[in-house]
Amino acid sequence: MSVQVVAAKMAEVELKDVPTGKDLAAGSPLTPTSQGKSLGRIEPHEAGSSAVASPTAEPSAKAGGASLGLLTPNPMKMPQASAMKRSDPQENGGEAFVNRDGTVAEAPRMKKIQFADQKQEFNKRPSKIGRRSLSRSISQSSTDSYSSAASYTDSSDDETSPRDKQQKNSKGNGDFCIKNIKQADFGRREIEIAEQEMPALMALRKRAQGEKPLAGAKVVGCTHITAQTAVLMETLSALGAQCRWAACNIYSTQNEVAAALAEGGFSVFAWKGESEDDFWWCIDRCVNVEGWQPNMILDDGGDLTHWIYKKYPNMFKKIKGIVEESVTGVHRLYQLSKAGKLSVPAMNVNDSVTKQKFDNLYCCRESILDGLKRTTDVMFGGKQVVVCGYGEVGKGCCAALKAMGSIVYVTEIDPICALQACMDGFRLVKLNEVIRQVDIVITCTGNKNVVVRENLDRMKNGCIVCNMGHSNTEIDVASLRTPELTWERVRSQVDHVIWPDGKRIVLLAEGRLLNLSCSTVPTFVLSITATTQALALIELYNAPEGRYKQDVYLLPKKMDEYVASLHLPTFDAHLTELSDEQAKYLGLNKNGPFKPNYYRY
Repeated sequence: MSVQVVAAKMAEVELKDVPTGKDLAAGSPLTPTSQGKSLGRIEPHEAGSSAVASPTAEPSAKAGGASLGLLTPNPMKMPQASAMKRSDPQENGGEAFVNRDGTVAEAPRMKKIQFADQKQEFNKRPSKIGRRSLSRSISQSSTDSYSSAASYTDSSDDETSPRDKQQKNSKGNGDFCIKNIKQADFGRREIEIAEQEMPALMALRKRAQGEKPLAGAKVVGCTHITAQTAVLMETLSALGAQCRWAACNIYSTQNEVAAALAEGGFSVFAWKGESEDDFWWCIDRCVNVEGWQPNMILDDGGDLTHWIYKKYPNMFKKIKGIVEESVTGVHRLYQLSKAGKLSVPAMNVNDSVTKQKFDNLYCCRESILDGLKRTTDVMFGGKQVVVCGYGEVGKGCCAALKAMGSIVYVTEIDPICALQACMDGFRLVKLNEVIRQVDIVITCTGNKNVVVRENLDRMKNGCIVCNMGHSNTEIDVASLRTPELTWERVRSQVDHVIWPDGKRIVLLAEGRLLNLSCSTVPTFVLSITATTQALALIELYNAPEGRYKQDVYLLPKKMDEYVASLHLPTFDAHLTELSDEQAKYLGLNKNGPFKPNYYRY
């Protein structure tokens, strides 16, 4: 018999011996189990849920003989080739061979590699902290599987609201309300990582150690509570300020970071997944505290300013200055100023060059892809996407999607921004012209009702809908909460909204800010914004009487340039200096500012 024929028959025997699902004993490493569905993340509210078993299967010596002989008996001692090998997984991995006459011959026992039972191994893990530390990589594949947004958080053993818990840090201080103070160590590590990418704030700490330019400042803040914000808060504290803080978004808080801040002595009132009532309760707890009168406001979105103005008007009049960093919040300030109701000076950080041209553009250029990938695993190549708004945020989103091979349409009301979109190679359309065919809809206008129920009704099956603006007003989510539509939670911040005919859209973060609700944002670019905020607070707090009236101001150009210069050493960048003759020719100071206020970068 030829070698080829023998080899073929041996292969046929080997294939017959591969056990099928019904042949596998329960609990075998190869048996599909409910615990081994998929890899993902632990859902925070699945209280006390078991960690998933490892999907690693025990190597087999059968298929293809790829085990290098570790698990296979010596072929010279095997029974005749016609005998069929039978594996009995219940007999400690022993093997036997069934001869043609029906007798069973036991094969030589070989020492095998032992694999610990995965389920038992995972059950040995700590029930709380251990699971939280694994939450980025392991979860049950349930309809509520958790998308962490860079957070180790929320795997608590009960659903008790943080408002109903008595919490104290290691020093006995309880002036905070967060998810779980035990997560403080995780948060501290994340803050330390963020410090490496925030050189300007770290430089401010060193330069102002002796001066304490914010000594006596009592800053009440309402921003996203992330590792980057924590670096800002600790910088303000190092500069002499006292801080109390709440979150400006119910989904963006990193619980472990809030825990680290609370452990460090900060009065923080925030947790991921707040209700609307929780949101306003947290803001009020920051403001309404006996014996503490805030004199500075650092806001993102205007909610904190609005709350103090409406509920505590006497407190509002004693504020020395407001720093606002969002389009929405700045719009509210200009409305108050126009109506003659703004009784304190305010700094418009959003429209400073360092915020507008870096945070809004470069941050969104990277984080739009991150947010969409983490939530939907969508492939961008060839997808048709409509981006509503071509401001700096829209420009960043469009650039990223175009680079990934998407077909990008733009809607815009401003003819200048519209012309920029056309010159950048994008099709300018009205939303109703493309709504039936696009795969992804992204809003970034700062407006309200940009995508309404009529648009949502006409979308194709599986269309992804999300918002990159600060407020949840751009997509008319309220119109979707009707009896004829079914909401199906896929994972945290990802919902299917299903029409009666079976059509469904994928709604992300319930129409709230995508990148900070569903993912993270680049730390370095946030360093630029955070430094701008810190300098704006210092400027307003130390300004002599009369420099700033009861109005909204842009950050002085000199400060914008200073913020940029603090970040250049990271790139080993070297600025060219003007000679005296050149400075005189241009009519400039050699040290800046180098552009007039009307210059558009």
